[in-house]
Amino acid sequence: MELEPELLLQEARESVEAAQSYRRELSQRLQGLREARRQIKESASQTRDVLKQHFNDLKGTLAKLLDERLVTLLQEVDTIEQETIKPLDDCQKLIEHGVNTAEDLVQEGELAIRGGIGEQNEKLWSFTKKASHIQLDSLPEVPLLVDVPCLSAQLDDSILNIVKDHIFKHGTVASRPPVQIEELIEKPGGIIVRWCKVDDDFTAQDYRLQFRKCSSNHFEDVYVGSETEFIVLHIDPHVDYQFRVCARGDGRQEWSPWSVPQIGHSTLVPHEWTAGFEGYSLSSRRNIALRNDAESSGVLYSSAPTYFCGQTLTFRQVDVKRSDAQTLGSSGKYSEHAGASDLKSPEFMPSFLGSAVFVNGKEMTNQLPAVTSGSTVTFDIEAVTLGSTNNNEGGNFKLRVTISSNNREVVFDWLLDQSCGSLYFGCSFFYPGWKVLVF
Repeated sequence: MELEPELLLQEARESVEAAQSYRRELSQRLQGLREARRQIKESASQTRDVLKQHFNDLKGTLAKLLDERLVTLLQEVDTIEQETIKPLDDCQKLIEHGVNTAEDLVQEGELAIRGGIGEQNEKLWSFTKKASHIQLDSLPEVPLLVDVPCLSAQLDDSILNIVKDHIFKHGTVASRPPVQIEELIEKPGGIIVRWCKVDDDFTAQDYRLQFRKCSSNHFEDVYVGSETEFIVLHIDPHVDYQFRVCARGDGRQEWSPWSVPQIGHSTLVPHEWTAGFEGYSLSSRRNIALRNDAESSGVLYSSAPTYFCGQTLTFRQVDVKRSDAQTLGSSGKYSEHAGASDLKSPEFMPSFLGSAVFVNGKEMTNQLPAVTSGSTVTFDIEAVTLGSTNNNEGGNFKLRVTISSNNREVVFDWLLDQSCGSLYFGCSFFYPGWKVLVF
């Protein structure tokens, strides 16, 4: 049975589309294979260069060290030789002087004797007198050979075996680094980087995280420590960044090879405080606010409603001069004239005042730890679906809020008259010296 021309044409078009999709998928896989092949070839070439350079440097250093040791030992030989030969030289000079004196005395005595007693009486008398003043029986002491140094070199050939064993064990080649980046999670103005070990035999003591803009040639350190997660702040939105991590083995000084760089970016707009509020000064990126004036008592708001349900809003106390009251919270509304007490009104999101928590304008019995320097307070909000009603009034929308601080948290519901797609946030500090970072 033959198909109708229209059906046949439609089937042909579908086959062409399927073939095109299949071709695209295969092309993507070919591209992935090319990138994998390039990574293997480039890393192998870099590893060869590193090995050659390292062993050339090692040979040069070893040759220099051996030359320096040889010079030191030769200097020791020279010193011993000079110090121990000097007494022998002094003794030799004394003996040679005695030999010359004795030869002169022999010649003079033989002449006096040949002259006879009569004629040479004065010569004999003079010679005898002269000889009596010379101690012909005093001989200098010459040291025995066993009492003088006999230099030698003590060279332990076992050093060759020791060096050989170390050289044979020196250096390893790994098919992959012992640690890799596991996940990149975008945050407003930041990226959470998580990594993990991929070598079970490697015991990590510390990790080292670096990042750079893809347009830059230089990585910079952002974290060194024992944690396997870190949030990198000051990230510009819609800009690609590269991240890499390495580890230091337990009891070792050198770092492992770098992980395969991972590219990440954030599409979320950074949280910013509003500039120009009396009593507060901001950092250049406007994500850090400092309370620097005790006269005004207004609330410092975010510049825009940049907080959305499902995100985590984090406040970190960068610095605290004294333990005085502070209020953190968020709102669907914005007011330039709001006071600190307004953060506890029903139109505001549940607020955190030091350790007291306010929900819908009422203080809760649940308490959180007091905020101190370095403390972090997080707000997590999710929308809760309510049953259908005849109208959208009377608290028909509910948000479930979780406030966490210092490993403790409180959870409660916030009732709203209308849905709220995004929220402002705000803070208020009564005394100067408080500095808060938001991300």
